[in-house]
Amino acid sequence: MDKLFQRNDDNFVREILTHAQVIAVVGHSEKAERDSYRVAQFLRTVGYRVYPVNPNVKKINGQLSYPTLKEIPEPVDIVNVFRRSEYLSKIVDEAIAINAKTLWAQLGIFDRQAAQKAVDAGLKVIMDACIQLEYLRLKIS
Repeated sequence: MDKLFQRNDDNFVREILTHAQVIAVVGHSEKAERDSYRVAQFLRTVGYRVYPVNPNVKKINGQLSYPTLKEIPEPVDIVNVFRRSEYLSKIVDEAIAINAKTLWAQLGIFDRQAAQKAVDAGLKVIMDACIQLEYLRLKIS
């Protein structure tokens, strides 16, 4: 990792997780066995307001699922991405358009150009890291 991706800076990650209240989960599945579902449920249980973003699903556990980030009815602190790396550039464009504060791409998801675009627009960026694992590792409360 280089300076663009500050995943290894615990203070950077801790600041993001302690100041965030609203998280959009892009690629949130309605299937309980999927990582996106389990991580989103975890984030809800620890107190974040979580918005599912999945154009193929109308509701997840009774909660409205939004087709795009721009439909979410309040400002978003973290855009947490569970889509393949080739979709990151488009998701970054949406995150910039809604003035999100942080783009967080889950384990295995990484795109240097998309990250640079996000950083250039003023977003904090974490890629190739699980938000739940980082929350637990840093003992955020």
